[in-house]
Amino acid sequence: MTSGAGSPPTWSIMTTSMSSRSAEQSSRTALTASPPAGGEAGPARFRQVLSRFASGVTVISTLDGDRIHGMTASAFMSGSLEPPLIVISIARSARIHDLIEAGGRFGVSILGLEHEKRSRHFGGQPQAGYEPEFAIHDAVPVLPDAVAWIVADVSAQYPCGDHSLFLGRVRRLAWEDSAPLLHFTGGYRALS
Repeated sequence: MTSGAGSPPTWSIMTTSMSSRSAEQSSRTALTASPPAGGEAGPARFRQVLSRFASGVTVISTLDGDRIHGMTASAFMSGSLEPPLIVISIARSARIHDLIEAGGRFGVSILGLEHEKRSRHFGGQPQAGYEPEFAIHDAVPVLPDAVAWIVADVSAQYPCGDHSLFLGRVRRLAWEDSAPLLHFTGGYRALS
């Protein structure tokens, strides 16, 4: 950006990897390329399309008496800053669904790059030698060395097809600065 006294700023655009002409050609090609053929939104095709949305990986957890239940999930998002709300989507067929519904509380542990084994374990693939360790905050279990964790009270529940959306009012949270674990097209990824 360059600017003289009293004059509005002017911006200069520089390209480092291609000339302006090749950038223009590339842009034109992208605009005129044929889109992929569409199709019916059946469950398998719908799952394939949604797998193209890169997401973080979490473990949703809750207590049932003195037993801890957890499941891997990527259907998590912020809902509101004021008040602090989060949203999780849980299949009604999942055992944890009824436990969260009955208990009214849940935890979300956001997994880091080194936590792939945890994701697989809570995704239904028990990992030999892995014994999860939880910390309990306000009667809710969370993974203490996750990239971040949140404890929430269920403030609302909404039907959503074969799932339920649980709206959670945030009670406690913590985080650390480390790289997240990502999920994309059925595999684990890292930020580059």
